[in-house]
Amino acid sequence: MDSIKIATFAGGCFWCTEAVFNEIKGVQKVVSGYTGGHIKNPAYREICTGRTGHAEGVQIFYDPNIVNYTDLLHIFFATHDPTTLNRQGNDVGSQYRSAIYYSDEIQKSIAEKFVNTLNESNIYDKPVVTEITQLGVFYDAEEYHQNYYKSHSQQPYCQVIINPKLRKLATEFSDKLKKEAV
Repeated sequence: MDSIKIATFAGGCFWCTEAVFNEIKGVQKVVSGYTGGHIKNPAYREICTGRTGHAEGVQIFYDPNIVNYTDLLHIFFATHDPTTLNRQGNDVGSQYRSAIYYSDEIQKSIAEKFVNTLNESNIYDKPVVTEITQLGVFYDAEEYHQNYYKSHSQQPYCQVIINPKLRKLATEFSDKLKKEAV
């Protein structure tokens, strides 16, 4: 596991982001959790208030020999709306913000250049508001949040919100998937 790297992203509900990245070749595991806040050991019920400052995020453990950080950024930006501040669909609050939490200057530089390129190319109708912040402490979410989609794919939220993201992933990134289209 010496070659495994970690990327930390927040793209709204962590169930969605986790489900997307679990499908990518080279991703060893994805952990849902909380980061970017100001209290220690937050719980989901506290995160939901928006008062802890934490974002729902994921840590993606990946093999850079199979999938690189830039590939992960492409997937991240294609599978959530990076132009809405503190909101993803019906999920509203700072805990649902779009954010990249870098762990070193290389990740920071790549992320900043990526966002600048997105904004300069006018891919979106509005500017990208994704924050790029140094990673602090990442707290794993409660066990019932881990691999949520895998365990609850028939739930209405998964059917209505996550499945379209997975279909888009299969259409736009089929060469990056572990298996055939979802």
